[in-house]
Amino acid sequence: MNVVVLASGEGSNFEALVRGAKNYTVTSLISDKANCGAVRRAKALSIRSIILQDNLLGLIKQESPDLVALAGFMRILKPNIVDEFCCINIHPSLLPKYPGLDTHKRALSAGEHEHGCTVHLVDHGVDTGPKIAQSKLTVKNDDTEDSLRARVKELEHTLFPWVLNNLSLGEISIERDISPPKICYSAGLRSEANSKGFIL
Repeated sequence: MNVVVLASGEGSNFEALVRGAKNYTVTSLISDKANCGAVRRAKALSIRSIILQDNLLGLIKQESPDLVALAGFMRILKPNIVDEFCCINIHPSLLPKYPGLDTHKRALSAGEHEHGCTVHLVDHGVDTGPKIAQSKLTVKNDDTEDSLRARVKELEHTLFPWVLNNLSLGEISIERDISPPKICYSAGLRSEANSKGFIL
């Protein structure tokens, strides 16, 4: 399975996807920020990076990916992209709680006891697509926004490659031709997810 990654920021999830790839290949990075950390990481990892000027759909088409992975891409995808390609995003909250920005600050302000991350299918909304898998942690009494962000990042770096590897193997499948799309899992994968503490 060939994967194109879209990223705008420091690129830690992009690097985690590259290093964690067992059953898929990250073929390229598309970024809307020419000097961001993701682009620098791509160079260090010998992954081709493409800087978005306009026409994101055209750039993705040129790459002919089996899947598009959003790893901190700070743009909302247009419906024509979501309709044509299977797009997967990682979001730093236990969706449907806290879609959008400032998730860690909002979780702390609300006094949440649990927090985490969600890998989900991208649809026409903002962080509204069907969830594929989640990983959670217990919020500590002394957690700050920065400490919580760092701890959730560790979860993201494990969960995201795990999902992509199992999508490539067919252990996770997505039926996109029905509404709403359906996420399916093999029996063996459910057992593995449970052993890793992942939520399906």
